[in-house]
Amino acid sequence: MTSLKESNKDKASIQNAEIETEIETETVPLQTTTSVSSNDDLFDSKDFDQVYLAKSRILSQAIDELGFGKYQWALLFIAGFGWMSDNSWPVVTSLILSRLNEVNGVHPPTPKDAPFLTLAQNLGFLAGASFWSISSDIFGRLWAFNYTFLITGVFSLVAGASPNFAAIGIFNSLWSFGVGGNLPVDSAIFIEAIPSSYQWLLTVMSAWWALGQVLVNLIAWGLVANYSCSDDKEPCYKENNKGWRYLLFTMGGLTLFMFLIRFLFPLVESPGYLLAKGREQEAVQAVHKIAKYNKKESSLSLQDFQKVQPSLSNTLESQTENDVLHTINNSPKKEALKRVINFQTIRECFRSKRLILSSTLVISSWALIGLAFPLYNAFLPYYLESRGNANKPLSVYETYRNSLIVSTLGVPGSLLAGILVELRIGRKGTLTLSLLLTGVFLFASTTAKTSNAYLGWNCAFTFVSDIMYGVLYAYTPEVFPSKVRGTAIGLASSANRVLGVFAPIIAMYANLTTSAPIFVSGALFLFAGLLTIFFPYEPRGKSSF
Repeated sequence: MTSLKESNKDKASIQNAEIETEIETETVPLQTTTSVSSNDDLFDSKDFDQVYLAKSRILSQAIDELGFGKYQWALLFIAGFGWMSDNSWPVVTSLILSRLNEVNGVHPPTPKDAPFLTLAQNLGFLAGASFWSISSDIFGRLWAFNYTFLITGVFSLVAGASPNFAAIGIFNSLWSFGVGGNLPVDSAIFIEAIPSSYQWLLTVMSAWWALGQVLVNLIAWGLVANYSCSDDKEPCYKENNKGWRYLLFTMGGLTLFMFLIRFLFPLVESPGYLLAKGREQEAVQAVHKIAKYNKKESSLSLQDFQKVQPSLSNTLESQTENDVLHTINNSPKKEALKRVINFQTIRECFRSKRLILSSTLVISSWALIGLAFPLYNAFLPYYLESRGNANKPLSVYETYRNSLIVSTLGVPGSLLAGILVELRIGRKGTLTLSLLLTGVFLFASTTAKTSNAYLGWNCAFTFVSDIMYGVLYAYTPEVFPSKVRGTAIGLASSANRVLGVFAPIIAMYANLTTSAPIFVSGALFLFAGLLTIFFPYEPRGKSSF
Protein backbone atom coordinates (compact mmCIF):
# COMPACT_ATOMS: atom_id res chain seq x y z
CA MET A 1 0.00 0.00 0.00
CA THR A 2 2.88 2.37 0.90
CA SER A 3 4.69 1.65 -2.35
CA LEU A 4 1.52 2.42 -4.30
CA LYS A 5 1.22 5.81 -2.59
CA GLU A 6 4.83 6.65 -3.32
CA SER A 7 4.43 5.59 -6.94
CA ASN A 8 1.43 7.88 -7.40
CA LYS A 9 3.31 10.78 -5.80
CA ASP A 10 6.31 10.23 -8.05
CA LYS A 11 4.12 10.16 -11.17
CA ALA A 12 2.39 13.38 -10.17
CA SER A 13 5.75 15.09 -9.51
CA ILE A 14 7.14 14.04 -12.87
CA GLN A 15 4.01 15.19 -14.73
CA ASN A 16 4.02 18.59 -13.01
CA ALA A 17 7.73 19.03 -13.76
CA GLU A 18 7.08 18.29 -17.45
CA ILE A 19 4.36 20.93 -17.57
CA GLU A 20 6.53 23.57 -15.87
CA THR A 21 9.48 23.08 -18.25
CA GLU A 22 7.64 22.63 -21.53
CA ILE A 23 7.82 26.25 -22.78
CA GLU A 24 10.75 28.68 -22.51
CA THR A 25 9.31 31.94 -23.84
CA GLU A 26 7.78 34.94 -22.03
CA THR A 27 5.55 34.18 -19.06
CA VAL A 28 1.94 35.28 -18.70
CA PRO A 29 1.16 35.48 -14.96
CA LEU A 30 -2.03 33.72 -13.87
CA GLN A 31 -3.91 34.97 -10.83
CA THR A 32 -5.94 31.99 -9.74
CA THR A 33 -8.97 32.06 -7.56
CA THR A 34 -10.89 29.38 -5.72
CA SER A 35 -14.13 31.27 -5.16
CA VAL A 36 -17.21 29.49 -6.36
CA SER A 37 -19.22 32.42 -7.64
CA SER A 38 -18.64 35.66 -9.50
CA ASN A 39 -20.80 38.45 -10.84
CA ASP A 40 -19.08 37.96 -14.21
CA ASP A 41 -20.18 34.32 -14.45
CA LEU A 42 -23.17 33.21 -16.46
CA PHE A 43 -23.88 30.19 -14.23
CA ASP A 44 -24.10 29.68 -10.47
CA SER A 45 -23.96 26.76 -8.07
CA LYS A 46 -27.65 26.00 -8.64
CA ASP A 47 -26.91 25.31 -12.30
CA PHE A 48 -23.74 23.24 -11.99
CA ASP A 49 -21.39 21.82 -9.38
CA GLN A 50 -19.47 24.49 -7.44
CA VAL A 51 -16.13 22.75 -7.82
CA TYR A 52 -16.56 22.43 -11.57
CA LEU A 53 -17.51 26.11 -11.89
CA ALA A 54 -14.51 27.22 -9.81
CA LYS A 55 -12.08 25.15 -11.89
CA SER A 56 -13.73 26.35 -15.10
CA ARG A 57 -13.20 29.94 -13.96
CA ILE A 58 -9.48 29.25 -13.48
CA LEU A 59 -9.27 27.70 -16.95
CA SER A 60 -11.23 30.58 -18.49
CA GLN A 61 -8.84 33.07 -16.89
CA ALA A 62 -5.86 31.17 -18.29
CA ILE A 63 -7.36 31.33 -21.81
CA ASP A 64 -8.18 35.03 -21.34
CA GLU A 65 -4.61 35.89 -20.40
CA LEU A 66 -3.23 34.15 -23.48
CA GLY A 67 -5.25 36.56 -25.61
CA PHE A 68 -6.38 36.16 -29.20
CA GLY A 69 -3.23 34.94 -30.92
CA LYS A 70 -2.03 32.95 -33.89
CA TYR A 71 -3.82 29.78 -32.78
CA GLN A 72 -7.18 31.53 -32.44
CA TRP A 73 -6.80 33.25 -35.82
CA ALA A 74 -6.14 29.89 -37.47
CA LEU A 75 -9.13 28.37 -35.68
CA LEU A 76 -11.27 31.27 -36.91
CA PHE A 77 -10.72 29.96 -40.43
CA ILE A 78 -10.69 26.18 -40.07
CA ALA A 79 -13.71 26.21 -37.73
CA GLY A 80 -15.42 28.61 -40.14
CA PHE A 81 -15.37 25.81 -42.71
CA GLY A 82 -18.06 24.13 -40.61
CA TRP A 83 -20.41 27.10 -40.91
CA MET A 84 -19.75 27.25 -44.64
CA SER A 85 -20.48 23.54 -45.07
CA ASP A 86 -23.67 23.73 -43.02
CA ASN A 87 -25.23 26.19 -45.46
CA SER A 88 -23.60 25.21 -48.75
CA TRP A 89 -24.79 21.61 -48.90
CA PRO A 90 -28.52 22.31 -48.49
CA VAL A 91 -28.08 24.86 -51.28
CA VAL A 92 -26.42 22.19 -53.42
CA THR A 93 -29.46 19.95 -52.98
CA SER A 94 -31.86 22.73 -53.97
CA LEU A 95 -29.77 23.63 -57.05
CA ILE A 96 -29.45 20.10 -58.43
CA LEU A 97 -33.05 19.05 -57.72
CA SER A 98 -34.51 20.78 -60.77
CA ARG A 99 -31.76 19.30 -62.97
CA LEU A 100 -32.45 15.66 -62.18
CA ASN A 101 -34.62 15.36 -65.27
CA GLU A 102 -32.71 12.92 -67.47
CA VAL A 103 -34.76 10.42 -69.41
CA ASN A 104 -31.91 7.88 -69.39
CA GLY A 105 -30.31 8.63 -66.01
CA VAL A 106 -31.23 10.20 -62.69
CA HIS A 107 -34.75 11.46 -62.48
CA PRO A 108 -37.61 11.31 -59.97
CA PRO A 109 -40.47 9.03 -61.08
CA THR A 110 -42.87 12.00 -60.96
CA PRO A 111 -42.39 15.69 -60.10
CA LYS A 112 -44.37 15.21 -56.90
CA ASP A 113 -41.77 12.70 -55.67
CA ALA A 114 -38.96 15.28 -55.86
CA PRO A 115 -39.36 16.24 -52.14
CA PHE A 116 -38.05 12.76 -51.28
CA LEU A 117 -34.54 14.08 -51.95
CA THR A 118 -35.08 16.90 -49.45
CA LEU A 119 -36.50 14.38 -47.00
CA ALA A 120 -33.40 12.18 -47.36
CA GLN A 121 -31.22 15.22 -46.72
CA ASN A 122 -33.11 16.24 -43.57
CA LEU A 123 -33.00 12.72 -42.17
CA GLY A 124 -29.23 12.73 -42.64
CA PHE A 125 -28.99 16.11 -40.92
CA LEU A 126 -31.04 14.81 -38.02
CA ALA A 127 -28.91 11.68 -37.53
CA GLY A 128 -25.70 13.68 -37.83
CA ALA A 129 -26.71 16.40 -35.41
CA SER A 130 -27.75 13.83 -32.79
CA PHE A 131 -24.76 11.50 -33.13
CA TRP A 132 -21.84 13.92 -33.49
CA SER A 133 -22.98 16.40 -30.84
CA ILE A 134 -23.62 13.93 -28.04
CA SER A 135 -20.51 11.89 -28.86
CA SER A 136 -18.37 15.05 -28.78
CA ASP A 137 -19.26 15.50 -25.10
CA ILE A 138 -18.40 11.88 -24.36
CA PHE A 139 -15.45 10.98 -26.60
CA GLY A 140 -14.02 14.41 -27.41
CA ARG A 141 -14.20 17.15 -30.03
CA LEU A 142 -11.19 16.36 -32.21
CA TRP A 143 -12.30 13.23 -34.05
CA ALA A 144 -15.72 14.68 -34.87
CA PHE A 145 -14.13 17.97 -35.95
CA ASN A 146 -12.14 16.15 -38.64
CA TYR A 147 -14.21 13.18 -39.75
CA THR A 148 -17.46 15.02 -40.40
CA PHE A 149 -15.71 16.63 -43.37
CA LEU A 150 -14.22 13.33 -44.54
CA ILE A 151 -17.66 11.68 -44.60
CA THR A 152 -19.24 14.63 -46.42
CA GLY A 153 -16.50 14.79 -49.05
CA VAL A 154 -16.39 11.08 -49.84
CA PHE A 155 -20.14 10.51 -50.18
CA SER A 156 -20.72 13.69 -52.20
CA LEU A 157 -18.11 12.52 -54.71
CA VAL A 158 -19.81 9.13 -54.92
CA ALA A 159 -23.20 10.87 -55.33
CA GLY A 160 -21.91 12.56 -58.48
CA ALA A 161 -21.84 9.15 -60.15
CA SER A 162 -25.34 8.13 -59.01
CA PRO A 163 -27.09 5.90 -61.57
CA ASN A 164 -30.65 6.63 -60.40
CA PHE A 165 -32.80 8.77 -58.12
CA ALA A 166 -32.78 6.28 -55.24
CA ALA A 167 -28.97 6.19 -55.22
CA ILE A 168 -28.54 9.96 -55.03
CA GLY A 169 -31.12 10.07 -52.25
CA ILE A 170 -29.12 7.55 -50.20
CA PHE A 171 -25.79 9.30 -50.82
CA ASN A 172 -27.41 12.65 -50.03
CA SER A 173 -28.49 11.38 -46.63
CA LEU A 174 -24.98 10.01 -46.01
CA TRP A 175 -23.15 13.24 -46.85
CA SER A 176 -25.78 15.11 -44.81
CA PHE A 177 -24.93 12.86 -41.86
CA GLY A 178 -21.47 14.44 -41.91
CA VAL A 179 -22.78 17.98 -42.44
CA GLY A 180 -25.19 17.64 -39.51
CA GLY A 181 -22.29 17.46 -37.05
CA ASN A 182 -20.43 20.55 -38.22
CA LEU A 183 -22.07 23.34 -36.22
CA PRO A 184 -22.53 21.52 -32.89
CA VAL A 185 -18.88 20.46 -32.78
CA ASP A 186 -17.23 23.44 -34.48
CA SER A 187 -18.98 26.07 -32.38
CA ALA A 188 -18.01 24.19 -29.20
CA ILE A 189 -14.34 23.81 -30.09
CA PHE A 190 -14.11 27.46 -31.19
CA ILE A 191 -15.71 29.08 -28.14
CA GLU A 192 -13.67 26.88 -25.79
CA ALA A 193 -10.37 28.16 -27.22
CA ILE A 194 -10.99 31.93 -27.36
CA PRO A 195 -10.88 34.58 -24.61
CA SER A 196 -14.26 35.50 -23.13
CA SER A 197 -13.93 39.08 -24.43
CA TYR A 198 -13.93 37.67 -27.97
CA GLN A 199 -17.08 35.54 -27.66
CA TRP A 200 -18.88 37.95 -29.97
CA LEU A 201 -16.82 36.46 -32.80
CA LEU A 202 -19.01 33.37 -32.57
CA THR A 203 -21.81 35.52 -33.99
CA VAL A 204 -19.58 36.91 -36.76
CA MET A 205 -18.67 33.34 -37.70
CA SER A 206 -22.04 33.16 -39.41
CA ALA A 207 -20.44 35.23 -42.20
CA TRP A 208 -18.90 31.90 -43.24
CA TRP A 209 -22.45 30.53 -43.39
CA ALA A 210 -23.41 33.25 -45.88
CA LEU A 211 -20.15 32.80 -47.83
CA GLY A 212 -21.00 29.12 -48.27
CA GLN A 213 -24.19 30.04 -50.10
CA VAL A 214 -22.34 32.60 -52.24
CA LEU A 215 -19.65 30.07 -53.13
CA VAL A 216 -22.12 27.38 -54.20
CA ASN A 217 -24.10 29.81 -56.35
CA LEU A 218 -20.94 31.01 -58.09
CA ILE A 219 -19.78 27.46 -58.82
CA ALA A 220 -23.25 26.42 -59.95
CA TRP A 221 -23.48 29.47 -62.19
CA GLY A 222 -20.38 28.31 -64.04
CA LEU A 223 -21.07 24.58 -64.10
CA VAL A 224 -24.79 23.89 -63.93
CA ALA A 225 -25.69 26.77 -66.23
CA ASN A 226 -23.21 25.75 -68.94
CA TYR A 227 -23.39 21.97 -68.76
CA SER A 228 -27.12 21.29 -68.40
CA CYS A 229 -29.98 20.57 -70.74
CA SER A 230 -31.77 23.58 -72.13
CA ASP A 231 -35.12 24.58 -70.67
CA ASP A 232 -37.06 23.80 -73.84
CA LYS A 233 -39.35 20.81 -74.32
CA GLU A 234 -36.67 18.55 -75.81
CA PRO A 235 -35.87 15.34 -73.86
CA CYS A 236 -32.89 15.69 -71.53
CA TYR A 237 -30.20 13.01 -71.89
CA LYS A 238 -27.45 12.17 -69.40
CA GLU A 239 -24.62 13.08 -71.76
CA ASN A 240 -26.02 16.61 -72.13
CA ASN A 241 -26.70 17.12 -68.43
CA LYS A 242 -23.35 16.85 -66.61
CA GLY A 243 -23.59 20.16 -64.76
CA TRP A 244 -25.11 18.89 -61.53
CA ARG A 245 -22.57 16.05 -61.42
CA TYR A 246 -19.71 18.51 -61.92
CA LEU A 247 -21.11 20.57 -59.06
CA LEU A 248 -21.07 17.57 -56.71
CA PHE A 249 -17.55 16.61 -57.79
CA THR A 250 -16.31 20.16 -57.24
CA MET A 251 -17.95 20.63 -53.86
CA GLY A 252 -16.89 17.15 -52.73
CA GLY A 253 -13.28 17.84 -53.73
CA LEU A 254 -13.35 21.21 -51.97
CA THR A 255 -14.71 19.57 -48.81
CA LEU A 256 -11.91 16.97 -48.85
CA PHE A 257 -9.38 19.78 -49.30
CA MET A 258 -10.79 21.52 -46.20
CA PHE A 259 -10.62 18.18 -44.36
CA LEU A 260 -6.93 17.95 -45.26
CA ILE A 261 -6.28 21.46 -43.92
CA ARG A 262 -8.01 20.56 -40.66
CA PHE A 263 -6.19 17.27 -40.39
CA LEU A 264 -2.75 18.88 -40.86
CA PHE A 265 -3.39 21.76 -38.45
CA PRO A 266 -1.95 20.99 -34.97
CA LEU A 267 -5.31 21.31 -33.25
CA VAL A 268 -5.38 20.35 -29.58
CA GLU A 269 -8.30 18.83 -27.74
CA SER A 270 -10.56 21.41 -26.11
CA PRO A 271 -9.22 22.29 -22.62
CA GLY A 272 -12.79 22.82 -21.47
CA TYR A 273 -13.79 19.33 -22.55
CA LEU A 274 -10.75 17.80 -20.82
CA LEU A 275 -11.50 19.65 -17.59
CA ALA A 276 -15.14 18.58 -17.70
CA LYS A 277 -13.98 14.95 -17.99
CA GLY A 278 -11.72 15.32 -14.94
CA ARG A 279 -8.55 15.13 -17.05
CA GLU A 280 -7.03 18.19 -15.41
CA GLN A 281 -3.42 17.50 -16.28
CA GLU A 282 -4.29 17.09 -19.97
CA ALA A 283 -6.29 20.35 -19.82
CA VAL A 284 -3.19 22.13 -18.50
CA GLN A 285 -1.04 20.61 -21.23
CA ALA A 286 -3.58 21.69 -23.86
CA VAL A 287 -3.40 25.30 -22.63
CA HIS A 288 0.40 25.15 -22.77
CA LYS A 289 0.31 23.86 -26.34
CA ILE A 290 -1.96 26.73 -27.37
CA ALA A 291 0.39 29.16 -25.61
CA LYS A 292 3.39 27.67 -27.39
CA TYR A 293 1.67 28.06 -30.77
CA ASN A 294 1.05 31.72 -29.86
CA LYS A 295 4.73 32.09 -28.81
CA LYS A 296 3.72 32.70 -25.23
CA GLU A 297 3.86 30.80 -21.97
CA SER A 298 1.08 30.14 -19.51
CA SER A 299 1.74 29.72 -15.80
CA LEU A 300 -1.33 27.49 -15.39
CA SER A 301 -0.40 24.34 -13.50
CA LEU A 302 -2.08 21.33 -11.99
CA GLN A 303 -1.70 22.90 -8.54
CA ASP A 304 -4.07 25.70 -9.56
CA PHE A 305 -6.88 23.16 -9.86
CA GLN A 306 -5.75 21.34 -6.72
CA LYS A 307 -6.40 24.49 -4.70
CA VAL A 308 -10.08 23.92 -5.42
CA GLN A 309 -10.12 20.17 -4.90
CA PRO A 310 -7.37 17.57 -4.40
CA SER A 311 -6.20 15.85 -7.57
CA LEU A 312 -6.61 12.16 -8.24
CA SER A 313 -3.10 11.45 -6.89
CA ASN A 314 -4.02 12.92 -3.48
CA THR A 315 -7.41 11.24 -3.47
CA LEU A 316 -5.75 7.86 -4.01
CA GLU A 317 -3.91 8.17 -0.68
CA SER A 318 -7.20 8.08 1.23
CA GLN A 319 -8.54 5.06 -0.65
CA THR A 320 -8.02 1.42 0.10
CA GLU A 321 -5.91 -0.66 -2.24
CA ASN A 322 -9.02 -2.35 -3.66
CA ASP A 323 -10.56 1.04 -4.43
CA VAL A 324 -7.40 2.04 -6.28
CA LEU A 325 -7.37 -1.12 -8.36
CA HIS A 326 -11.06 -0.60 -9.19
CA THR A 327 -10.34 2.95 -10.35
CA ILE A 328 -7.45 1.80 -12.53
CA ASN A 329 -9.43 -1.04 -14.08
CA ASN A 330 -12.49 1.12 -14.80
CA SER A 331 -11.62 2.04 -18.39
CA PRO A 332 -12.69 5.32 -20.03
CA LYS A 333 -14.61 3.33 -22.64
CA LYS A 334 -16.75 1.66 -19.98
CA GLU A 335 -17.37 5.00 -18.30
CA ALA A 336 -18.34 6.61 -21.63
CA LEU A 337 -20.76 3.77 -22.37
CA LYS A 338 -22.30 4.19 -18.94
CA ARG A 339 -22.85 7.92 -19.59
CA VAL A 340 -24.59 7.12 -22.88
CA ILE A 341 -26.89 4.52 -21.34
CA ASN A 342 -27.80 6.80 -18.43
CA PHE A 343 -28.33 9.87 -20.67
CA GLN A 344 -26.13 11.73 -18.20
CA THR A 345 -25.12 14.63 -20.47
CA ILE A 346 -28.74 15.12 -21.56
CA ARG A 347 -30.01 15.15 -17.98
CA GLU A 348 -27.41 17.75 -17.00
CA CYS A 349 -28.87 20.14 -19.57
CA PHE A 350 -31.97 20.25 -17.32
CA ARG A 351 -30.23 20.24 -13.95
CA SER A 352 -31.73 23.40 -12.38
CA LYS A 353 -34.92 25.40 -12.79
CA ARG A 354 -33.11 28.04 -14.85
CA LEU A 355 -31.54 25.36 -17.04
CA ILE A 356 -34.90 23.68 -17.55
CA LEU A 357 -36.42 26.98 -18.67
CA SER A 358 -33.42 27.91 -20.82
CA SER A 359 -33.05 24.49 -22.50
CA THR A 360 -36.78 24.20 -23.15
CA LEU A 361 -37.08 27.66 -24.71
CA VAL A 362 -33.89 27.40 -26.78
CA ILE A 363 -34.78 23.95 -28.14
CA SER A 364 -38.36 25.07 -28.85
CA SER A 365 -37.10 28.12 -30.77
CA TRP A 366 -34.82 25.96 -32.90
CA ALA A 367 -37.72 23.57 -33.56
CA LEU A 368 -40.11 26.33 -34.64
CA ILE A 369 -37.52 27.79 -37.02
CA GLY A 370 -36.79 24.31 -38.35
CA LEU A 371 -40.38 24.02 -39.56
CA ALA A 372 -40.92 27.67 -40.56
CA PHE A 373 -38.14 27.97 -43.14
CA PRO A 374 -38.86 24.78 -45.11
CA LEU A 375 -42.59 25.53 -45.18
CA TYR A 376 -41.89 28.98 -46.59
CA ASN A 377 -39.47 27.67 -49.23
CA ALA A 378 -41.74 24.80 -50.28
CA PHE A 379 -45.00 26.70 -50.71
CA LEU A 380 -44.12 30.29 -51.63
CA PRO A 381 -43.22 29.66 -55.32
CA TYR A 382 -46.59 28.09 -56.05
CA TYR A 383 -48.42 30.76 -54.06
CA LEU A 384 -46.80 33.57 -56.03
CA GLU A 385 -47.33 31.79 -59.33
CA SER A 386 -51.08 31.81 -58.77
CA ARG A 387 -51.15 35.55 -58.03
CA GLY A 388 -49.01 37.22 -60.69
CA ASN A 389 -45.69 36.92 -62.49
CA ALA A 390 -43.46 37.23 -59.40
CA ASN A 391 -42.46 33.61 -59.90
CA LYS A 392 -42.39 33.61 -63.68
CA PRO A 393 -39.76 31.37 -65.31
CA LEU A 394 -36.41 33.19 -65.47
CA SER A 395 -33.44 32.57 -67.71
CA VAL A 396 -30.50 30.65 -66.28
CA TYR A 397 -28.57 33.93 -66.06
CA GLU A 398 -31.38 35.71 -64.17
CA THR A 399 -31.92 32.74 -61.85
CA TYR A 400 -28.32 32.54 -60.68
CA ARG A 401 -27.91 36.33 -60.68
CA ASN A 402 -30.83 36.66 -58.27
CA SER A 403 -29.57 33.79 -56.11
CA LEU A 404 -26.15 35.44 -55.90
CA ILE A 405 -27.62 38.83 -54.96
CA VAL A 406 -29.74 37.33 -52.22
CA SER A 407 -26.97 35.16 -50.78
CA THR A 408 -24.45 38.01 -50.76
CA LEU A 409 -26.63 40.02 -48.37
CA GLY A 410 -26.03 37.43 -45.68
CA VAL A 411 -22.43 38.62 -45.19
CA PRO A 412 -23.23 42.20 -44.03
CA GLY A 413 -26.10 40.76 -41.99
CA SER A 414 -23.66 38.56 -40.07
CA LEU A 415 -21.23 41.43 -39.49
CA LEU A 416 -24.05 43.67 -38.23
CA ALA A 417 -25.14 40.91 -35.86
CA GLY A 418 -21.63 40.83 -34.38
CA ILE A 419 -21.92 44.55 -33.59
CA LEU A 420 -25.44 44.44 -32.20
CA VAL A 421 -24.80 41.63 -29.70
CA GLU A 422 -22.13 43.74 -27.97
CA LEU A 423 -24.40 46.78 -27.66
CA ARG A 424 -26.92 47.34 -24.89
CA ILE A 425 -29.53 45.37 -26.83
CA GLY A 426 -27.40 42.25 -26.23
CA ARG A 427 -27.88 38.74 -27.56
CA LYS A 428 -31.49 38.36 -26.48
CA GLY A 429 -32.62 41.71 -27.85
CA THR A 430 -30.91 41.19 -31.20
CA LEU A 431 -32.37 37.69 -31.52
CA THR A 432 -35.88 38.85 -30.62
CA LEU A 433 -35.81 41.78 -33.05
CA SER A 434 -34.37 39.76 -35.94
CA LEU A 435 -36.91 36.95 -35.50
CA LEU A 436 -39.83 39.39 -35.47
CA LEU A 437 -38.50 41.20 -38.56
CA THR A 438 -37.98 37.86 -40.32
CA GLY A 439 -41.67 37.07 -39.79
CA VAL A 440 -42.72 40.54 -40.92
CA PHE A 441 -40.68 40.41 -44.15
CA LEU A 442 -41.93 36.89 -44.82
CA PHE A 443 -45.51 38.15 -44.73
CA ALA A 444 -44.53 41.14 -46.88
CA SER A 445 -42.97 38.90 -49.56
CA THR A 446 -46.38 37.36 -50.27
CA THR A 447 -47.53 40.73 -51.66
CA ALA A 448 -44.99 40.64 -54.52
CA LYS A 449 -46.57 40.94 -57.99
CA THR A 450 -43.37 41.10 -60.06
CA SER A 451 -40.08 39.21 -60.00
CA ASN A 452 -38.19 42.36 -59.04
CA ALA A 453 -40.52 43.03 -56.13
CA TYR A 454 -40.09 39.46 -54.96
CA LEU A 455 -36.30 39.85 -55.25
CA GLY A 456 -36.43 42.98 -53.08
CA TRP A 457 -38.50 41.37 -50.33
CA ASN A 458 -36.35 38.24 -50.51
CA CYS A 459 -33.23 40.36 -50.00
CA ALA A 460 -34.74 41.98 -46.90
CA PHE A 461 -35.91 38.61 -45.60
CA THR A 462 -32.45 37.08 -46.13
CA PHE A 463 -30.66 40.01 -44.48
CA VAL A 464 -32.62 39.86 -41.21
CA SER A 465 -32.79 36.06 -41.15
CA ASP A 466 -29.00 35.85 -41.41
CA ILE A 467 -28.75 38.18 -38.41
CA MET A 468 -31.13 35.85 -36.60
CA TYR A 469 -29.20 32.71 -37.50
CA GLY A 470 -25.89 34.33 -36.57
CA VAL A 471 -27.11 35.19 -33.08
CA LEU A 472 -28.93 31.89 -32.57
CA TYR A 473 -25.87 29.84 -33.57
CA ALA A 474 -23.76 31.86 -31.11
CA TYR A 475 -26.24 32.20 -28.23
CA THR A 476 -26.85 28.45 -27.93
CA PRO A 477 -23.23 27.41 -27.22
CA GLU A 478 -22.76 30.41 -24.94
CA VAL A 479 -25.55 29.46 -22.53
CA PHE A 480 -24.21 25.95 -21.89
CA PRO A 481 -20.82 25.09 -20.32
CA SER A 482 -18.22 22.80 -21.87
CA LYS A 483 -19.35 19.65 -20.08
CA VAL A 484 -22.73 19.64 -21.89
CA ARG A 485 -22.20 22.13 -24.73
CA GLY A 486 -22.06 19.60 -27.56
CA THR A 487 -25.10 17.73 -26.26
CA ALA A 488 -27.15 20.92 -25.77
CA ILE A 489 -26.38 22.22 -29.26
CA GLY A 490 -27.17 18.77 -30.61
CA LEU A 491 -30.56 18.68 -28.88
CA ALA A 492 -31.43 22.08 -30.33
CA SER A 493 -30.14 21.20 -33.78
CA SER A 494 -31.92 17.84 -33.71
CA ALA A 495 -35.21 19.54 -32.83
CA ASN A 496 -34.61 21.85 -35.77
CA ARG A 497 -34.02 18.89 -38.09
CA VAL A 498 -36.98 16.86 -36.76
CA LEU A 499 -39.41 19.64 -37.60
CA GLY A 500 -37.59 20.22 -40.88
CA VAL A 501 -38.38 16.63 -41.88
CA PHE A 502 -42.10 17.41 -41.80
CA ALA A 503 -41.92 20.20 -44.40
CA PRO A 504 -41.18 17.96 -47.43
CA ILE A 505 -43.71 15.42 -46.14
CA ILE A 506 -46.35 18.17 -46.01
CA ALA A 507 -45.34 19.25 -49.53
CA MET A 508 -45.85 15.68 -50.79
CA TYR A 509 -49.43 15.39 -49.62
CA ALA A 510 -50.75 18.95 -49.25
CA ASN A 511 -52.16 21.26 -51.87
CA LEU A 512 -49.11 23.30 -52.91
CA THR A 513 -51.22 26.25 -54.03
CA THR A 514 -52.69 26.88 -50.59
CA SER A 515 -51.50 29.96 -48.72
CA ALA A 516 -52.05 28.52 -45.24
CA PRO A 517 -48.53 27.01 -44.75
CA ILE A 518 -46.92 30.34 -45.70
CA PHE A 519 -48.82 32.28 -43.07
CA VAL A 520 -48.20 29.51 -40.56
CA SER A 521 -44.49 29.92 -41.32
CA GLY A 522 -44.61 33.65 -40.63
CA ALA A 523 -46.54 33.07 -37.41
CA LEU A 524 -43.90 30.55 -36.27
CA PHE A 525 -41.15 33.14 -36.67
CA LEU A 526 -43.15 35.68 -34.69
CA PHE A 527 -43.90 33.15 -31.95
CA ALA A 528 -40.22 32.15 -31.75
CA GLY A 529 -39.37 35.83 -31.37
CA LEU A 530 -41.74 36.11 -28.42
CA LEU A 531 -40.20 33.03 -26.78
CA THR A 532 -36.74 34.61 -26.80
CA ILE A 533 -37.99 37.40 -24.51
CA PHE A 534 -38.21 34.83 -21.71
CA PHE A 535 -34.70 33.38 -22.17
CA PRO A 536 -33.21 33.47 -18.63
CA TYR A 537 -29.56 34.00 -19.66
CA GLU A 538 -27.94 37.04 -21.29
CA PRO A 539 -24.31 36.14 -22.17
CA ARG A 540 -23.17 39.68 -23.01
CA GLY A 541 -20.26 40.59 -20.73
CA LYS A 542 -20.28 37.16 -19.09
CA SER A 543 -17.77 34.33 -19.18
CA SER A 544 -19.22 31.19 -20.75
CA PHE A 545 -17.21 28.21 -19.50
